[in-house]
Amino acid sequence: MSAPLPSRTANAPHAPARPGALPPLPAALGAAVARVRGIVRRLPPQPPSWLAALWLDRALLPRLSASQRRSLADHVVELELLEPGLRLRLVLGERGFAAAGAGRAPVLVIRARTQALWRLARGEDDADRLFFDRALVMEGDTEFGLELKNALDAIGPLWR
Repeated sequence: MSAPLPSRTANAPHAPARPGALPPLPAALGAAVARVRGIVRRLPPQPPSWLAALWLDRALLPRLSASQRRSLADHVVELELLEPGLRLRLVLGERGFAAAGAGRAPVLVIRARTQALWRLARGEDDADRLFFDRALVMEGDTEFGLELKNALDAIGPLWR
């Protein structure tokens, strides 16, 4: 019988840092961040979702093909940035991206560290790697999640 594999968390302090990775927060600062996160999580997602929709209309929508637009349309996606606790709820409609109302359940929820999403948007990291490193977690309709991932992979980085 073979010995069990060591857990990733047991080796994490000794693992080499990835380029651009941020060091962990000091305990006092971590507590303050947790308090702010609690406040931000209680805020409605509509205002930041409206801003994200405007940005996606400029950065992403013109780069999507007609078939990609059809396959991604009318699906509510919730994106949660873990550190600040910020949630975005978006839907692609006929006229572009919009903030999704609270009455519609998301078909896909994506939770990620802010730095991981920034690196993904800039093309500095791969979605598969982030997923397997647990820096990006998807819950919900996995088939739609793959369609979204493939569409984003096909157009390349959103931000340079």
